[in-house]
Amino acid sequence: MKRYFYIVAALLSNYIASAQRTIIDFNPNWKFWLGDTSIAKEPGYRDDNWRTLNLPHDWSIEGEFSEKNPGTPNQAALPTGIGWYRKTFTLPAGAENQNVFIEFDGVYRNSEVWVNGHYLGKRPNGYVSFGYDITPYCNPGSAQQVIAVKVDNSLQPNSRWYTGSGIYRNVRLVLTNKIAIDQWGTFITAPTVNNNVAIVNIQSTINNTTGQLGHGTLFTTIYDASGKYVSKGIAWLHGAPGWPAGKATYSYSTAINKPILWSVENPYLYKAVTKVMVNGKVVDEYVTPFGIRYFDFDVQKGFSLNGRPMKILGVCMHHDLGALGAAVNERAMERQLQILKDMGCNAIRTAHNPPAPEWLALCDKMGFLVLDEAFDMWHKKKNKFDYNIDFDQWHKQDLEDQVKRDKNHPSVIIWSIGNEIREQFDSTGIPLTKELVGIVKALDTTRPVTSALTETDTTKNFIYQANALDLMGMNYNQQLYPDFLQRYPGKKFLATETMSALASRGHYDMPADSVRFWPLKGQKFVSPGNPDYTVSAYDNVAAYWGSTHEQTWRIIKQYDFLSGLFVWSGFDFLGEPVPYPWPARSSYYGIVDLAGFPKDAYYMYQSEWTSKTVLHLLPHWNWEAGKEVDVWAYYNNADEVELYLNNRSMGVRKKQPLDFHVQWRVKYEPGTLKAVSRKNGNIVSTKTINTAGIPARLEIVPDKKILHADGKDLSFITVRILDKNGNLVPAADNKITVEIVGKGTLAGMDNGYPASLESFKAASHKAYNGLCLAIIQAKPETGNIQVTFSSPGLPSATTVLQTH
Repeated sequence: MKRYFYIVAALLSNYIASAQRTIIDFNPNWKFWLGDTSIAKEPGYRDDNWRTLNLPHDWSIEGEFSEKNPGTPNQAALPTGIGWYRKTFTLPAGAENQNVFIEFDGVYRNSEVWVNGHYLGKRPNGYVSFGYDITPYCNPGSAQQVIAVKVDNSLQPNSRWYTGSGIYRNVRLVLTNKIAIDQWGTFITAPTVNNNVAIVNIQSTINNTTGQLGHGTLFTTIYDASGKYVSKGIAWLHGAPGWPAGKATYSYSTAINKPILWSVENPYLYKAVTKVMVNGKVVDEYVTPFGIRYFDFDVQKGFSLNGRPMKILGVCMHHDLGALGAAVNERAMERQLQILKDMGCNAIRTAHNPPAPEWLALCDKMGFLVLDEAFDMWHKKKNKFDYNIDFDQWHKQDLEDQVKRDKNHPSVIIWSIGNEIREQFDSTGIPLTKELVGIVKALDTTRPVTSALTETDTTKNFIYQANALDLMGMNYNQQLYPDFLQRYPGKKFLATETMSALASRGHYDMPADSVRFWPLKGQKFVSPGNPDYTVSAYDNVAAYWGSTHEQTWRIIKQYDFLSGLFVWSGFDFLGEPVPYPWPARSSYYGIVDLAGFPKDAYYMYQSEWTSKTVLHLLPHWNWEAGKEVDVWAYYNNADEVELYLNNRSMGVRKKQPLDFHVQWRVKYEPGTLKAVSRKNGNIVSTKTINTAGIPARLEIVPDKKILHADGKDLSFITVRILDKNGNLVPAADNKITVEIVGKGTLAGMDNGYPASLESFKAASHKAYNGLCLAIIQAKPETGNIQVTFSSPGLPSATTVLQTH
């Protein structure tokens, strides 16, 4: 079998400024107007009355929910439309002798850009990163420059999930000398890796815009995580007739002795500093963090990383950040990833588009494997105005730009060219698959390419018949997994999307031991039928095409050749509110709800995917007298669990092989429910749930109290509604109002309820099943942030955060 030995590198999202290369944060102080005007591109246009804001910005998340919005509930029933952004700026001294570039990490959708009235171009794809050379259009010296960006997200529907609208990712201005490393111009691989040495190959693409032949030196210095020098590679940029004008790529190598390998447990990053020297002067410097590791997909043995067999324990994630919408915030992304890491997740599938570069940098740093996905459709549409209308003209450049940008991340181990592409069922799928795989392989042969497929009959699946994919990516169809080797001889397996289990945090319908699928196969849409738009949080409800969490994990766990899975989905996400119609406006699929509060299934995965001791007891203990209640416990590191009700034993339960929970059926009486897990007769863990009284107070739990005074950092504050004895009131829906004094602002509020129509930006929000979330954003000033929460009939509660 071919093994993939290499190292890969991750470009810094915030470059280190130097005399040779200057990176300017271009996010602050834009003017924004929601609406359309043909003259806003003109430099002299008066934008005095436009709103001033900082990027990243998503205007859709600021709007009101309405079933009349053209994006439909599949896009969270929020407004879309057309918006304009303008920014007036001056260039730093000396810029007239440099090249000037504007770089956008993502604009949704159909962005068009003008600088000083000159049209730069259009990028329809809302997820790709792109840039323009604005050097020829800049006014000389210290004159003012004007950039205008039109964003057109008016053609609806164009997505199956919430996209957001606007310049929702970061923007930067890059100034370089006339000879410099190109955008995304490094690629580092290692064809040889062992415990003693890693042979590092470096490719550097140099852009020479002087129009002259040249001579020089290109060298890359490697530093370890502590900043200590490790090694250096050098290339000489000369020879007859000399270094050509235009772009040229140079390859050279170095060695790292006793390399420390990047892994999910120890995501160790080196740093490469590449310098271009001409006539004895350094004219450019480019910094690239990278990790050294190798991996393999084997037909029989599944996945291994650095020679160690392991399962890919992944989740699929859309790009929204809940109440923050699509607007990128690194702290919010870090929080999502940390919650998943604590669950035992080790991999992310970027569903179904290229992610923000900061997301990949966090995966590099935190130790996640990534399946980096490009498209949700090719020629054949899934929505009237989706990417199918741009595919012909743009797919090659969009895919190339994705690979160029992301090929240097140690976290990225797989490219996906598509999700549930409808060309599976059409003979055009064969040439298109070959073309797309060829585009990827022309840029990167170090990673396998897959596509997430749904058609399991190979005689009907034309993407499969192209015989171009390195991995067989299969969505759902878990009943076929055990016979995969017989059905698909010689193919390597990856479950690219699984489960589609449904749940509302903290809601429980009895009985718990009967599995229900919604909608029913072959029937008209049927909802679970709860008038409050809830789904039971027992793991017993799933979409008909999927399974419960336990059903598919039970299969994946048993067979080595099943390399791993990606659960749909890690978090609830905005849009696609299956199984309910309006007013539901966000999904029920997540292991974690939209606000970041774990559902009960989270603890099943934690008990299976981690070694930490887990004992999780459900449901709450507030019911009608005499009701038969199904009690579940997820546990590990123990032989058995005994349940007590008001100190009376309800019996001992032991998991059988391939069981993931134990259950009791208990007639409700108020009081205390207690579970005790034991191993060899010794107590391992104890969990207690008490019957709660009426709401008596608010408990305030910030996830961090010290914030960076950068205008970006966030504190996620959980508000818990407790009774007088400190018990969470499980059905509490009190209205919570937040007041902020000092160096912070309210970025959003949420409660995780998929049918709430309260604005995420309002300063008050109802709790849902006892919990509410407030997101506090630091101002770019040092000092205190006093945050006070109040609710009618309850004493207010205050916490103080600090910025520095």
